[in-house]
Amino acid sequence: MAIAARRRVAYETAGLVVSHRYRERPAMMDRNMATGAAPKGAWIYAVIAALGSVLWAMSTYLPAQMPAVAPYDFSWLIFLAVSLSAFWFARGLGNLPAPTRPGPWRQAAFWAGLVLLWGVTQTGFEYLAQRMFFTNRLQHVALHHLGPFLLALSAGGAVVLAGAPDWLRRLCNSRPVILTYRVVQQPAVAVLLFVGLFWFWLIPPVHFAAMFDPVLYQVMNWSMAVDGILFWALVLDTRPAPPARVRFGWRAALAVGVMFPQIVLGALITFATVDLFPYYAFCGRYFQSISAVTDQQIGGIVIWIPPAMMSVIGLLVVVRNMRAVGAEP
Repeated sequence: MAIAARRRVAYETAGLVVSHRYRERPAMMDRNMATGAAPKGAWIYAVIAALGSVLWAMSTYLPAQMPAVAPYDFSWLIFLAVSLSAFWFARGLGNLPAPTRPGPWRQAAFWAGLVLLWGVTQTGFEYLAQRMFFTNRLQHVALHHLGPFLLALSAGGAVVLAGAPDWLRRLCNSRPVILTYRVVQQPAVAVLLFVGLFWFWLIPPVHFAAMFDPVLYQVMNWSMAVDGILFWALVLDTRPAPPARVRFGWRAALAVGVMFPQIVLGALITFATVDLFPYYAFCGRYFQSISAVTDQQIGGIVIWIPPAMMSVIGLLVVVRNMRAVGAEP
């Protein structure tokens, strides 16, 4: 028990360990640049760039030859976000002392979250998400709930920073980023953003414009993923407060509180008797045997039930984290 307690304390302070351990690395980087030495891991960055170039070229010039597991609409931003996060997480595991590394199941949660975010945006599923309302809702549940939930559950932020370049750590520790993070992590703001964005992108005229405009479409998807990660990182924080931003009782309330507005939204769409989202009829539904109202009903159930289940699971995780550290609500 004593060993387990020491391991837990060490893990909970992993962010402090990372900050202290790599305080001297900028000077090392400067010496490497002065001597012309290549940064550590430079060949992996080259491989990532080459792989991205191949995927971009194939999706641009040979789209018919792309398999279903390859990008339907290649995005450099998504590719770099996923591939660099994977590389930095893997490198961070090697950089951190063994007691501060997340356990196997947390590591599995991180990889599962990355794979899920990639799968719903950079495979053939993206085509389905643009052709059916219910598959679009599945995509957003993955981007806003399940994928970010898994990433937050992994508690992998300190690991990613342990393997990330020094400029990224300096950026994350900069005053503007810290102040912005504090604002969006306020409970009222976090709930407003989490629920508000989910409702906003389903306002029929807004949804129609977002599905037609490629830039606005990317903004919609990115806002879902980033906000989901911020919210679930707040709720699933394993530490007591302080150093965590809110107490476990507040985290439990947040997990449950966001459930009810999403249930209401799902019910409104499920029981609608008219086509609220004409974009899918305009572009042509992939499953033509499914009517517009039926498509909406399935999509409404996707909005209704899976997010509610995620809130219940989130509540259970909060209670488990609270008991693990012996904290009060």
